[in-house]
Amino acid sequence: MPELPYALERTVVINATPETGFRFFTDSARWASWWGVGSTIDATPGGRVYIRHPNGVETIGEVIELQPPERIVFTYGYATGNPIPPGGSRVTIHLAPDAAGTRLHLRHEFAESAHRDAHVQGWRFQLSLFGNVVANEVSAGAAETIDAWFAAWAITDDQAREDAFAKIVEPGVTFRDRHSLLDGLADLTAHAGAAQHYSAGIRWRRKGALRHCQGTVLADWVALDSDGKDRASGAIVFVFSPAGKISSVTGFANA
Repeated sequence: MPELPYALERTVVINATPETGFRFFTDSARWASWWGVGSTIDATPGGRVYIRHPNGVETIGEVIELQPPERIVFTYGYATGNPIPPGGSRVTIHLAPDAAGTRLHLRHEFAESAHRDAHVQGWRFQLSLFGNVVANEVSAGAAETIDAWFAAWAITDDQAREDAFAKIVEPGVTFRDRHSLLDGLADLTAHAGAAQHYSAGIRWRRKGALRHCQGTVLADWVALDSDGKDRASGAIVFVFSPAGKISSVTGFANA
């Protein structure tokens, strides 16, 4: 390998555990989900790294080092040899636990400064895709979880309601809307019970498909009266923890 005196570095935080995030460096289907269809990786020392970008450009390399779920090192070059020949640069990715999930640090070393500079935006884009596909896997059951959230508000028994919430929210969950400023499972459970008294007969439901982005999920909702008629509607922003549970909720009502 040539001398590589020029380095590009970038650090991002993703909404997943290191173990979950590292799967996207060792499983070809997951690897392709953030690089491009047809991309593959043999996650063993000496294994082949192949990237087929959506525009058809092919990048190839070889795994140099693998320490799951913390570190992967591989060479990086272009199949055509231009602008970087195979084996002509080196990528090191390190994953470490973070309060918000995982802190990913990228270091890409090059032989020429121009090649480094040309890859800055590329890595900014690729790591954004990476964060999204990993977070989407963490929150893959978001629809069921959010439906369970709305269903829990209709449970009349206090203990059963708390048990239902406990399955889907973090103990320190927060909830904010026009009528709520809540912190923690006990506060949420009591508030939902009070809502049944002051909004007797009302049931809340999710309306339509969810929208996901980096561990945050947007859901439309509708409130129905006992006759099934719409009484109100709005949207809720759910933030999922790296464990796939709800950590915060912010609700908005349509005027």
